Amino acid sequence: MVDLSTTYLGLNLKNPLVASASPLSKQLETVRQLEEAGVSAIVMYSLFEEQIIQDSLKLNRDLERGAESGPEVLHFIPDYGLYSIGPERYVEQLSRVKNAVQVPVIGSLNGVSNGGWVEYARKIEGAGANALELNLYDLATDIALTSTQLEDRHIQLVEAIRKEIKIPLAVKLSPFYTALPNFACRLVEAGVDGLVLFNRFYQPDFDLETLEVVPHLVLSDSDDLRLPLRWIAILFGRIKADFALTSGVHTAEDLVKSLMAGACVAMAASELLKNGVGRVSQILMDLETWLEEHDYESVRQMKGSMSQRAVADPGIFERANYMKVLSSY
Repeated sequence: MVDLSTTYLGLNLKNPLVASASPLSKQLETVRQLEEAGVSAIVMYSLFEEQIIQDSLKLNRDLERGAESGPEVLHFIPDYGLYSIGPERYVEQLSRVKNAVQVPVIGSLNGVSNGGWVEYARKIEGAGANALELNLYDLATDIALTSTQLEDRHIQLVEAIRKEIKIPLAVKLSPFYTALPNFACRLVEAGVDGLVLFNRFYQPDFDLETLEVVPHLVLSDSDDLRLPLRWIAILFGRIKADFALTSGVHTAEDLVKSLMAGACVAMAASELLKNGVGRVSQILMDLETWLEEHDYESVRQMKGSMSQRAVADPGIFERANYMKVLSSY
């Protein structure tokens, strides 16, 4: 019997396939289906910094409305028994999800500034999350902002959240850092236990009829695996952190490649959104079949076996690969 177990962020997982942050975690029925299908952990959909700030400002406006009106102002104050802002509902949903399944549940915070919203990291921990994933979805548009300033801001945020919680902390990154290995090292020094590679920035589109900028969601495919695969292979063994690969995980082969690069787990969302949560069972069966056919006794055997440090030609991950691709056309 092949051993599919792995560890990630100090959590003992039955297999390396994790459901990444997506709308799938908004419904308890779907969450239970994910567990039944075989995922080893579930990452909650993200709670955004903007949601917390917006709802907090709304509460302040409700409390201050009519403040100069005299004694009758009391009827303006919202009933706290009924008043529940969005972020609080997120924490409540996380608690419900945690009670509905046996697999570990990882909370997800999406933000980039260091402010009062960071306290929600502690609330997520209090709701029972086994770990926290901080999603640094930050598009730099200010021409005066340097890469050093941006990275320093993110490091300060990580340090602030690390002070708030005791549970393991992972950071989900985009690939758009000037010197990713150095920044990854700084994150670990700031207290990060794991790195999730990579966040996909969803690009807006133009509606030529209405002349509006509109959101346009494009789900991943297996070709999107190559970017995180490359960087995990480069960083494995050099950064003291667990790696999770996300973006492009659709098949058992994608999962195998993720592990060989050095990932502890691979996270899937697009495949499950497109083809249903039942795909989890098929991917895991295909993984077990692949391992048996290639004489592996466990997934741990293959971890990092195709990393830059392990392959015969490490340069294949760098400029040498570019030259070979051009010459092979």
